[in-house]
Amino acid sequence: MVRHQLRGIIKVIDDCSFRVSEFDMIQGSDVHWWGALGDKFDNLTLGFVISDDKLNRTYKNDTFVVHLNNNATFDQIKVVSVWDKPTASNFGHVVLADFINNDNDSLSPAISPDIAPSSSSSVNGKGKNWVYEQPTMFENCKKLSDKYRLRWTLSSEDNLIDIGLEAVVGSQYYMAFGWANPQSTSGPMSGADVAVTGFTEEGMPFADDYFISSYTECLTGKHGTVYGVCPDTMYQGSDSVGVVNNTKLVYGHRKDGVSFIRYQRPLDSVDNKYDLKVNHTANMTVIWALGSIRPPDTLRPFYLPQNHGGPVFEVYGHLVLNVSENVNDCLGPLDAEDKEDQDLISADGKTPLVVSTGPALHYPNPPNPTKVLYINKKEAPLLRVERGVPVTFSVQAGHNVAFYITSDPIGGNATSRNMSETIYAGGPEAEGVQANPTELIWSPDRNTPDQVYYQSLYGQKMGWKVQVVDGGLSDMYTSSVLLDDQQVTFFWTLLSDSSISIAVRGEKKSGYLAIGFGSGMVNSYAYVGWIDDSGKGRVNTYWIDGQDAMNIHPTNENLTYVRCKSEGGIITFEFTRPLVPSCSGKRPECNNIIDPTTPLKVIWAMGARWSDEHLGERNMHSVMSSRPIRVLLLRGSAEAEQDLRPVLAVHGFMMFVAWGILLPGGILAARYLKHLKGDGWYQIHVYLQYSGLAIVMLGVLFAVAELRGFFFDSVHVKFGVTAIFLVCVQPVNAYLRPKKPANGEEVSSRRILWEYLHVIVGRSAFVVGVAALISGMKHLGDRYGGENAKGLNWALISWFLVIALVVLYLEYNEAIRRRNDRSFGKSNWVLGNTEEDDSVDLLHPNRTYTDEENHPSERMEVQLEPLGR
Repeated sequence: MVRHQLRGIIKVIDDCSFRVSEFDMIQGSDVHWWGALGDKFDNLTLGFVISDDKLNRTYKNDTFVVHLNNNATFDQIKVVSVWDKPTASNFGHVVLADFINNDNDSLSPAISPDIAPSSSSSVNGKGKNWVYEQPTMFENCKKLSDKYRLRWTLSSEDNLIDIGLEAVVGSQYYMAFGWANPQSTSGPMSGADVAVTGFTEEGMPFADDYFISSYTECLTGKHGTVYGVCPDTMYQGSDSVGVVNNTKLVYGHRKDGVSFIRYQRPLDSVDNKYDLKVNHTANMTVIWALGSIRPPDTLRPFYLPQNHGGPVFEVYGHLVLNVSENVNDCLGPLDAEDKEDQDLISADGKTPLVVSTGPALHYPNPPNPTKVLYINKKEAPLLRVERGVPVTFSVQAGHNVAFYITSDPIGGNATSRNMSETIYAGGPEAEGVQANPTELIWSPDRNTPDQVYYQSLYGQKMGWKVQVVDGGLSDMYTSSVLLDDQQVTFFWTLLSDSSISIAVRGEKKSGYLAIGFGSGMVNSYAYVGWIDDSGKGRVNTYWIDGQDAMNIHPTNENLTYVRCKSEGGIITFEFTRPLVPSCSGKRPECNNIIDPTTPLKVIWAMGARWSDEHLGERNMHSVMSSRPIRVLLLRGSAEAEQDLRPVLAVHGFMMFVAWGILLPGGILAARYLKHLKGDGWYQIHVYLQYSGLAIVMLGVLFAVAELRGFFFDSVHVKFGVTAIFLVCVQPVNAYLRPKKPANGEEVSSRRILWEYLHVIVGRSAFVVGVAALISGMKHLGDRYGGENAKGLNWALISWFLVIALVVLYLEYNEAIRRRNDRSFGKSNWVLGNTEEDDSVDLLHPNRTYTDEENHPSERMEVQLEPLGR
């Protein structure tokens, strides 16, 4: 046995087959019968599959025949192994040369690296006529509890019994077994002779002889008397010749979370005071227990079993046993939930983890090279990291060891073995020495698998597992908000590949948790997370177009990295999806587009039960959100769905007055009222433009104050800022206006350029302002629903149609007036300078008049000419 609780008996039948019986093995991933030229690392890793028969399940005391394939013969095979190909793991093996030649001493260290079997034990060929017996194999097995088993092989002619104890317990727990005193009148424990077995802090097995004088821990009285559950040596002093402590350790290991100890004791001991005689042909009462153990200290230089506690027949008990009877009620291997026994290092994100190399003493995935990776001076520990928490490595393992994090359990550059791997951090540059270490920072995220590996890029099987766990969801996601009623938390991260990662966590117990994108349940895209009857987390997507179960339609959205779990009834589910679905057509999910610049309306619901088929009334929600929450994805915040805010309504009205009435009115005045006498057109133009600009600035201040900030993440704001900039340029432009030339003078190029600039900027400001109004209506619809926005959009369109009709009417009249003026001009009436005087300051109503305007009483010459001569 090397891993996966492998046990069994192999018998060679002929040149191309062998029989396997009493075969136990915990299921692996891709396990085969494997042949190699030796039992060392280099030989085993260069081995080959010798049979087409796969070992693809858990085996429980099975018997079957294995046939070699056409490419394998026993002449080519020195070692037969049970081999897991994906992890290059040896579950167990037989050295055929030793099997045939009965060369026991050479095999023992290879099969039992923790401690070699004693040469005087029954391991050496005493049981069932086996040519070679492993220390894990016995003739009999008795199930004491679901997690504790007793194995034994009787050698009555040698006055010995070999006992094996195996249990699914922690490394700091004891396993106790022994015979009760048949003369005891105060229960089976009092006066019992037991062996207490376990492992030291260094991982070495031990087995000691104890005597129970009372139901207490081992104590020393005032006069030096010893009582309680104490080693025999405490009652009678030191035991240099093994007379008192006659329990002899044979072998021990911890594999796959299972402790196994084999020890040997005499049936009839010379210690008549503290050892009981075992009558191997009689029915005798035996006792057993499991519990934690206290290590030795200066006051008690021995291991001190603690009170086992717990329910009877689960962690302690007694039964009647006759060791001469053949018993085997142990069906299959013990399978621990927690199979990891390596040192555990949890990365805290603050202290660097020192990566070095050292000798392979207890590497968890044999076979292995002689040098492996150490982290913080621990040999190939299990490393635990949290998603969202950066991990810093200080790599000082040598220039020939390049450290990296990979999906490959073997390492050593999978591409060299024609295999694919995903590298999460590190590579050829991640190498260094103690004097000049290299710093490597790795940030596992929510898309990192639950298990990856740290390895060397240049050598195989030097590292071990990295357990990636969920820390706080707030560490894994950049933003989070509480949805309506504060019973569901919504987490998200916008990714660089135009996708979004979402997590949803309920804050109360429920059978399922659902969120929806939309203003209400009807016409929403729903995501439902629940735990099915098999205990598996599920996440399904739906389109809901009604309030009945028949209106819930499953969709096929492209969700990745989907997870769902329930802890204490609290459901959390996660998924990643593209912002824009990759599909096209009439399927509902093709329209489920997430625009990060637009608030995402999110609702939620909880219920008692969900199913992926045959939805009915029992699947209806028991509680739901009362209103949507608008999640601002880019800003990382949210706000409740509500009616139009009064302040924002004032903002919209002021902008309409400015851009829809005042500013276009000023433009129309300058365009169509110049034919009137005096400067009335100018007064109207200036007052309307300044009034419009003032109202625009006030409207902006209202919006900024209400929204508590100025954000440029929407099209409406971008149009609005551009329009405000252009309209503010106009007063400056007017102030810098060049003088208009006098009659007869040539117009300067500066004046021409200014006129074009003034007209273009003014009209551009109006066009952009109208665009800001229209985009504001769209923004209003996104935030407050389509009904209000739809009506206001029609009103806005109608208004600008009216303005367009007015402009067309005025342009028509202006064209007629100009035609009449040209016709009138043929009579050559000369009434002085009919052009407007441009010497006034357009920015000030109190203009400076010309000399002609200041002296209206001066003589005016009028020249009359006849119509015809």
